[in-house]
Parts: sequence; C-alpha cells; structure tokens
Amino acid sequence: MQRLLVALLAAFDAAIAAAVGLAVLLAPLTLLWTLAFGVTADWGALWPLTGTLWQFGHGVAIDISLPTEVLTSVGIAPDAATFTLSVTPLAFLVFTLLFAARSGARAARSGAWLLGPLVGSSAFAVIAVGIALTSRIDAAQTSLLLSIVLPTAVYLAGSLCGAVRVAWEDGDGGLLDRVHDEVDAWGDWGPVPASAVRGAAVAVVGVTAASALGVAIIVALRAGEVVALFEAARVDVLGGTVITLGHLAYLPTLIVWAAAWIAGPGFAVGTGTAVSPAGTQLGVVPGIPVFGLLPENSSMWMLIVVLLPIAAGAFAGWAVRSRLVWEGTPLALAPRAVIALGIGVLTAAVAAIAATLASGSIGPGRLADAGPAVLPFSLVLGAEVLLGAAILLLSPRHRDEVAEERTDRWIAEMAASDLPLLDAGAGFVQGGDANDTAPLDDLPPRGSGL
Repeated sequence: MQRLLVALLAAFDAAIAAAVGLAVLLAPLTLLWTLAFGVTADWGALWPLTGTLWQFGHGVAIDISLPTEVLTSVGIAPDAATFTLSVTPLAFLVFTLLFAARSGARAARSGAWLLGPLVGSSAFAVIAVGIALTSRIDAAQTSLLLSIVLPTAVYLAGSLCGAVRVAWEDGDGGLLDRVHDEVDAWGDWGPVPASAVRGAAVAVVGVTAASALGVAIIVALRAGEVVALFEAARVDVLGGTVITLGHLAYLPTLIVWAAAWIAGPGFAVGTGTAVSPAGTQLGVVPGIPVFGLLPENSSMWMLIVVLLPIAAGAFAGWAVRSRLVWEGTPLALAPRAVIALGIGVLTAAVAAIAATLASGSIGPGRLADAGPAVLPFSLVLGAEVLLGAAILLLSPRHRDEVAEERTDRWIAEMAASDLPLLDAGAGFVQGGDANDTAPLDDLPPRGSGL
C-alpha cells in the first residue's frame, strides 16, 4: 500500500509541475489576449500558443514561418520570413527541474527512490504527449518527438537527482546500499565519488551566484540604456508588459551568458560578434531592451573576473576537505587529486548542458548565432574550477589536521589493545573504577626517570 501511495503522489507531483508551468503562461496570455482582441477574439488559438511556449521553455526549438500579410503589414523583408528560435527561456526548465527534484527526494524518504521518479516521469510524459498533440501552430512548428522527449527528460533528470541524493545518504535497503558498500570497500578511494559530486555542486552554485550578482550589477549600471530602448520601441502598456514578462523568463538564460563572460570566452549576439572581458565587438544589435545591458567596450583589466570561478573552485575544495576531516577520513594525495579532477569535469559537464540550452538562434540572418560557444565555455570553466579546487585539496595538510589524525589513530590502536585509556579530563583511566587504588610499592623509585 505504501508503494502505491508513493506512486500516486509522484504522478500527482508531475501533474502539478506541468499545470503550474502551463498556468504561468496561460494566465497572463489570457489577460493580454482579452486586452488586445476583446471578448470576441479567437480563443481557439490561445491554447496552442501556450503549449508551444511551454515546449519552448523546455528546450524545444521553434521554426517560425511568418505569413505574407504579416510581412507586408510590418514591413519585414521576405528573406526574414523563416527562421528558428532555439535560445531557451530557462525559467520554465529550472522550475520543472527543481520541482521534480523535490518530488524525487520525497519518494526516496518514503523508501521508493526508483519507483517515484519512474512513475512521475511517466505521468509527465503522458502530459507532454497531450500538449504536443493539441498545440500545433502552422506559423510556429515544433518537433513532435522533441516536444515529448525533452520535457520528460528534464523531469526525469531532476527527480532522479533528488532521489539518489537522499537515498545515497540515508540508504534504501537495496541497490544503492549495495553500490554504497562496494564503493566503501575501495578504502581510501571510497569517499572520492561522493566528494567529487558534492564539490561540483558547491562550485556550480558559487559560479551561478557570482553570475547572478554580475547581472544585478550591470542592470543597476545600465538601467538607463534599457529604459531608452523601451522608449524607442514605442510600445503601449500591453506591449511593455509582454516584453517585461519575456525578460523575466530569460533571466536564467542571461545568468548563463554572464557566467560565460566571467569565465572568459564570452558570448555572441549575432554572427561575427563577441562580448567578453578581453573585448567587445558588436555590429547592429536588435532593439530588444535587454540588449541595453551589453557593455559597449571592455578592457584587458576586466580579465580579473576569471578569479571568481577559481574562487568558486577553491571554496568547493575547502568544503570537501573540511567534510573529510570532520568525518575523520583524511585522504592521501592521489585520491584528493582525483576529487579535484572530478569537480572540474562535472562542472564542465553542467556548463556544457547550460550553454547548449542558452545558445542558438534568436532570429533570421546573422542572429542565427547567439549565446556562448559550448566547447570553449565548458572547457575553460572546468579548468578554472579545477585549478581552484586543486589549490585547496592538494595543499599540505595543516599541523592541526595531522595532529588530529594521529590522535584518532592512537585512540583506535589503544582501543584495540588491552591497555586502559587515560581520560585527562576525569583524572582516571577509562574502563576502570574511579575508587580503585594501587599499592605505593608498585610505583617506580624516585629519580628512575619514569
């Protein structure tokens, strides 16, 4: 009965996650639809638009084909009638990922770490199939297969990460416990996998926090340019609301772009452009208000920002090393080197996934190339984090750390022998009675050196 309840709750969580994501889109779109077209509007087009944007928020590219009458009324060149949008507004994907991780963690605490994610992901896949089949728009086409696979993969990844994290620490009485026992049997190499994952998580959070702070600072410094682009767009309240909501949906994407800038490789806003600490080279940029945040010039002195990812790696190395000392498992040089390498590799993998989702096409022509380059960004960020982690993990151990290790080893050796242990705080030996006495004749003579 408990496993059935866990399965039902996991399916309910998946339905809630999908419903919240759709409601966040459907509610403002309904209001904007009413204000723009009135109560006599074609409401049949509202749901397909909502479903298409929901798929787009989970990494599915949209192929835009503008009708001829739209090109004529707006004055767009015919060669710009067909293009692809593939830079994902990551706010929807991040929400699904975090909600799924919460659901997976709850299933693991209930003793069904694998059943919960599988049932929840299956339910989410059924919902994705329904959305994909009922939200087809001629002017904005999405791949039917990707519309099902990508949202389901996001939910499955989040739920499995949350479930495995809890089950690995608390135990599941099954597969993960056997794997945990096998890893513990490696001796000094046993803590390496968990420490590498923990350190990579700390490093990713540190880089994300630094990037978010950078976005906040640039917004404060260049708010005037953003307001000027809003005014130049000459949009009414309805148009300004739509643009603002779009900016909020792309906020996590902008954080990824900021991370690429902080790491050094930077990002592009069109073919042949580059925005990096070493220099900024921009051509004609679309008049989207958020592009007012782009720096007009750069200086070689700005390369000092690459110290931030190194600092994040150093903090991750310090966190891992402190936990190892606290657990009483100080490792030799080789395991610590592998942990540092694992932190760098896992951070690079996360950066590659984020860059893949945050780069692509944002319009026709030269705008088909935007965002960070996947390979340079992931390799450079991984190397910087690896350097910082190696500094803390491979440095010589402090004398207090070595003394603590020797004390623990001495206590273990004495506990294994038949000799009593002296308790300095209590003034008597452990394992005996405080009222026990010994004959004075048994003591060594004075001056014997004992």
